[in-house]
Amino acid sequence: MRKPKIHTLFRSALAAVCSLAMCATLAACGGSSSSDTSSKKSSSSSSKSDSSSSSSSDSSTKMDQIAGITATGTPGQKPSIKFKTPMTVQNNTYAVLQEGDGATIEKGDRVCAQGIAINVKDGSELMSSWEKNTPDCSISLTDANLAQVPPYTKIVGLKLNSTIAFGINDSNSSGTSYIIAYTLISKSKDLTKAEGTPVADIPSNLPKVTRAKNGKPSIDMNGQGSVDKMVVQTLIKGDGKELTDSNTAVVKYTGWLTDGTQFDSSWDKNTTFDADLSDSGQIITGWKEGLKGQTVGSQVLLIIPPDKGYGDKKSGSIPANSTLVFVVDILAAY
Repeated sequence: MRKPKIHTLFRSALAAVCSLAMCATLAACGGSSSSDTSSKKSSSSSSKSDSSSSSSSDSSTKMDQIAGITATGTPGQKPSIKFKTPMTVQNNTYAVLQEGDGATIEKGDRVCAQGIAINVKDGSELMSSWEKNTPDCSISLTDANLAQVPPYTKIVGLKLNSTIAFGINDSNSSGTSYIIAYTLISKSKDLTKAEGTPVADIPSNLPKVTRAKNGKPSIDMNGQGSVDKMVVQTLIKGDGKELTDSNTAVVKYTGWLTDGTQFDSSWDKNTTFDADLSDSGQIITGWKEGLKGQTVGSQVLLIIPPDKGYGDKKSGSIPANSTLVFVVDILAAY
């Protein structure tokens, strides 16, 4: 079976730590990290109690430390990780293996990390992002994520080039347990709204979009009716990374029917949405086609015909055969 990307593996690990649904097997992991759905189709003797708080932990989060695991090597490079096998690990366990020498990671940062997954039964390496230099940049340390995902609280306060390990006791038929060791290599801040150059000469027959001070869009449909072909119009052109089908876009959005009825908005929830633009990403075709080629910082108007939306199926409050209108702010990509 196709192995997952390291960030997919880590998401599954976080799901285990948080007692959420796990993948059936390590090799079959997949799915989105977001809880928004409007644009989607569809215990161990080897650990000891973490009795004292540290700069990288939240006092309300109780996680045990993993004993008997070490790492050597230059901070910021692939570490050599050692432990006695076979080893047993539990969920909700961690160990800081190397102290970094870079900037301190703070709440609100997005962190990129190189990762290794190691089978604790025999010490074999299950996966690594180091060789192909494909770090996981899905680690977003927002207040919402810190509240929902206990491991994230252990990253806040560490310095770049630190290596932190999490224990995963996977509940699958093979009984796979493993360590995921992350070396924290860089950090950034996501945008809070589209930032770029307003596009001139937008066709006058399209819906009119205005923005509140915080970036939340409002719309005048301007007589917009159903469409047979998709319309993609950049409203603000950002100067960030160009999106491809290998990216996940971090966005805020609002969606309307052509009669002006709003059916969903991440602005109202004060959340973001991670839109996987790959073929396997579980978002509607109109989003995949409309967001590819756009750049981080942009705001995009999408008018999506039924065949690239939900087709002849009703979806929540969206009637069958609906043309959908979205305004999407692209805040980051990984």
